[in-house]
Amino acid sequence: APALGLLPAGGFVAVGESLGGFASHVVLPAATLGLILMAHISRQVRSEMSEVLSSDYIRAARLKGLSERRVIRRHALPNSLAPAVAVISLDIGYLLGGIIVVEEIFAWPGLGRLLILALENRDLPVIQAITLLLATVYALSNLLSDIVIALLDPRVRYA
Repeated sequence: APALGLLPAGGFVAVGESLGGFASHVVLPAATLGLILMAHISRQVRSEMSEVLSSDYIRAARLKGLSERRVIRRHALPNSLAPAVAVISLDIGYLLGGIIVVEEIFAWPGLGRLLILALENRDLPVIQAITLLLATVYALSNLLSDIVIALLDPRVRYA
């Protein structure tokens, strides 16, 4: 896309400066991070849905006369989302590592770029602070994932 002149290869435009400029600058970084995650999550949901759709309670719901749309929305999808939430929480680690690389490649200002500069300058307190922040975000995302899984799946009980 940059070779065709459709999208810029790098740089950053704030939303307040130009909404169109921001949108054109965010497409490639978002696609870089999002496409891999989208494929991973959709593959997980698809495999879980195929497993859930072949279970006995789905067959019973169909035999009750429920429409296929209602069977999928009401019975199959909620039961297949819990593993997807677990995968999403694990993918947060990929996002946290990937955003460091994406910020450096696309010349975006942010914590990833600050971390790279701190590594180049051997600025240990900044490196420690960013590492602690990223570890905290990852731990909190896993905690939030466990809470969401407990809400989605009534079979999950925590002591």
